[in-house]
Amino acid sequence: MFGGLILFLLIGYPAAFSLSAVGLFFAIFGIQLGFFQPSFLQALPDRVFGILSNDLLLAIPFFTFMGAILERCGLAEDLLEGLGQLFGLVRGGLAYAVILVGAVLGAITGTVAASVIAMGLISLPVMLRYGYNPRIATGVIAASGTITQLIPPSLVLVILADQLGKSVGDMYAGAIGPSIIQVLLFCLFIFMVSVIKPEYVPALPKEARPPINWKLFKRILWGIVPSLVLIFLVLGTILMGLATPTEGGAMGAVGALVLAAINKRLEKDLVWQAMTSTMRINAMVIFILIGSTVFGLPIVTGKQIGRAHV
Repeated sequence: MFGGLILFLLIGYPAAFSLSAVGLFFAIFGIQLGFFQPSFLQALPDRVFGILSNDLLLAIPFFTFMGAILERCGLAEDLLEGLGQLFGLVRGGLAYAVILVGAVLGAITGTVAASVIAMGLISLPVMLRYGYNPRIATGVIAASGTITQLIPPSLVLVILADQLGKSVGDMYAGAIGPSIIQVLLFCLFIFMVSVIKPEYVPALPKEARPPINWKLFKRILWGIVPSLVLIFLVLGTILMGLATPTEGGAMGAVGALVLAAINKRLEKDLVWQAMTSTMRINAMVIFILIGSTVFGLPIVTGKQIGRAHV
């Protein structure tokens, strides 16, 4: 079954439909060989209904919508530009800024696409313009997106909590430490590159560095403080048990709309694009879960039959 799944994916079929097709094919194949009873397929509608009626998965569209709004409201641009100017004196300053902004964006969006797309569009041209090695520049951007997979409120942690039968709050609490270590390791790598190959991560030239004064700090705080408030609103309430993940995601979605309005970028087109992106990502996640339960039905049933024979 695993080999068949890899074959379907290499051909180019979507993962959700590949999982379903392989699961159904091997179920029919098992029926023909007498290893699988047709009556076992009656469990499939109940499994699909269980996924669609799962209240925990309601957190996914809220977090996705929050990330889609923040991706387009200019928060990443303001944060990246301010931190890039602050760290401009240091070799690898732009890379440090990308890593830190990626962590902040991951903590307030929960989606990898929002973080990587924003970082790629904003920071890559700037890094290449000031002489960064292309491999380092693209690697830092890709690495900053992986922070989103681990740092709460990651959508991956929501799905894992559902599949493992664990509390989302416990999953978030357990991921805080490793995500901080991941950020520190990325920063340590850039520091080592700046020592061994300083020409790969040059500091900003003097003409590109603004004076470090209260105006610059004010700009950075204007981008960071609302983000920290939103992070506490979402994560703090979940970790303290004051809100469920679904309620926390709903508050985060409202907070993202408020942040967009504060930045004077809350427009009809922005909301429509965010809703469209949310619909596509949510449908993708749900269909992958449905495909995985179809794929797992012959495996689980086959193991049960084998144990019964033993």
